[in-house]
Amino acid sequence: MDGFDLNSSEKADGSELQRMIAIEQQKAQFQAQVHNFTDVCWDKCMEGSPSSKLDSRTETCLVSCVDRFIDTTLSITNRFTQMVQKGAH
Repeated sequence: MDGFDLNSSEKADGSELQRMIAIEQQKAQFQAQVHNFTDVCWDKCMEGSPSSKLDSRTETCLVSCVDRFIDTTLSITNRFTQMVQKGAH
């Protein structure tokens, strides 16, 4: 038997490892997106120096900003999914 042959258990372990890596990559992408939301929305909505409590205008701005980012991200993701599905047929 060649030292590079993988038995079914090793192949299953490799598949599980790939799945776990993919999950961790998705988590990292999500965290990066949240960081991006925070930076962009903070710069857009915060005026002057922050205080211990957000005023209603700033809070509304931040919520709206993040909502727009989420809507846009979902729209783009859905569009790419449609394109991939069309390409698969």
